[in-house]
Amino acid sequence: MTETTHPLATIPREELLSRAEADPLRPRFHFVSPAGWLNDPNGVSQWKGTYHLFYQYNPEGAFHHRIQWGHATSKDLVTWIDQPVALEPSAGPDAEGCWSGVLVNDGGTPTLVYSGRFEDQELPCVAVGSPDLLEWTKDPRNPVIKAPPAGVDITAYRDHCVWREGSTWRQLVGSGIRHRGGTAFLYESNDLRSWDYVGPLVIGDASQGDPSDTDWTGTMWECVDLFRAGEGSLGSAAAADSPDVLVFSAWDDGETRHPLYWTGRYSGDTFEPEALHRLDYGGRFFYAPQSFQDDSGRRIMFGWMQEGRSEAAAVESGWSGVMSLPRLTTVAKDGTLEFAPVPEIGKLRRNHISVPAQVLVGAGTPATTAVSGNQLDLELDVQLAPGAEIRLGVLASADGAEQTVIVLSRDADGTPTGSLRLDRTRSSLDSAVDVEDKSGPLPMTDGRVRLRVLVDRSAVEIFANGKPLTARIYPTLGGEGVSLAATEGSVRLLSFDAWTMAGVFEETRSLLPERK
Repeated sequence: MTETTHPLATIPREELLSRAEADPLRPRFHFVSPAGWLNDPNGVSQWKGTYHLFYQYNPEGAFHHRIQWGHATSKDLVTWIDQPVALEPSAGPDAEGCWSGVLVNDGGTPTLVYSGRFEDQELPCVAVGSPDLLEWTKDPRNPVIKAPPAGVDITAYRDHCVWREGSTWRQLVGSGIRHRGGTAFLYESNDLRSWDYVGPLVIGDASQGDPSDTDWTGTMWECVDLFRAGEGSLGSAAAADSPDVLVFSAWDDGETRHPLYWTGRYSGDTFEPEALHRLDYGGRFFYAPQSFQDDSGRRIMFGWMQEGRSEAAAVESGWSGVMSLPRLTTVAKDGTLEFAPVPEIGKLRRNHISVPAQVLVGAGTPATTAVSGNQLDLELDVQLAPGAEIRLGVLASADGAEQTVIVLSRDADGTPTGSLRLDRTRSSLDSAVDVEDKSGPLPMTDGRVRLRVLVDRSAVEIFANGKPLTARIYPTLGGEGVSLAATEGSVRLLSFDAWTMAGVFEETRSLLPERK
């Protein structure tokens, strides 16, 4: 066994909760762990009508160490109940941590496939659950795959995607081949315990593009997720408007970069990629996403909103990491993915304000919004003339020293394209936090943009015509101002609705919840 304490574990556990709950930057309607550290979503699923969210968790403090599987359940994807830790390290192949994985239904038996870490190596392990998914038993044959593929010089090897085709289980393990690029190794099994290696599903090319680019594919692929978008299932015949999608998070030498996805066709033992896309314009702030299909057939995705402040600041606050809101994942007309918060999130809306429709002109008078707050759901419908730009400011301080700005702009040539940008340059007076601009291209037929912005203290999720941009912000002045103005050209504000958002955790939570 490795040691159970860490040099950063200087805050008593009983104090972690009080520090976390008192932090004004801690989100209130996004899921966060009771305190301590949270990273990747794991085992996201719906089982017998109940939604399950497992996640990488360290209750010892706000740092990555001796990772366990936290667990929460929900009936509506909005309010969550903390459940007992599902997996924790024990003597053997997961002594140094129970890392990311998935939940599958093995003939009625809930089964976790996860990466156990031991002696600085991650290998696939299995655990089976009780009918209510609250008690888990590790398989004595762990690790069920004893080593990475022989004769392959890998950069790393972990994280799982598991599905069933007929009577056969198939599994992808994220990895990378040194001096080539990221990959996902394909295996198959009849029982989830004895796995035969098939080969790499597809291999990326790390030599293509600049490593600083937002679509560089990295030297290793973390948290691979393969699914059929639209009608049908993996391995079945597919319509042209139902692409197969391979999601991965680009990683390089210990650095988490950004999530990407290939659209293409999975057939036999390979995936033929057709086009590479950015999954979220916020890059590393929506990392390690995992998706599932719920009972109504919806594809729902969660991602880890990691911190943009120093480790020391997170440790001092008693918490680190936010889970994104659950996102509906659909296919756009051009074959790319579109995203939106699940409609259930609307249950948290309070105090509706509607801003009158009007025309905004660059350098003219800003709109009077009467909207303010640091827990907000904003919906706008705007139409930009060619060359126009509109700026939506949130979390603005009274003196104007701090403000976070969402910028929409349309190309001057009148083509149906533009951009979405998040300007964080004045989002915080703390010089130590990440304030880098985040942006991406935005399709906008006739300049029309439907914008949704969810602000939750230090977490912001933006959806513009289905394209997401996720980020973290750390205001120091407690500002709650909201502003709207055209800075270039003419913009028609067709509608603007705003709500404050209720919190989802009202009771004091426990670092290590007991079975209820």
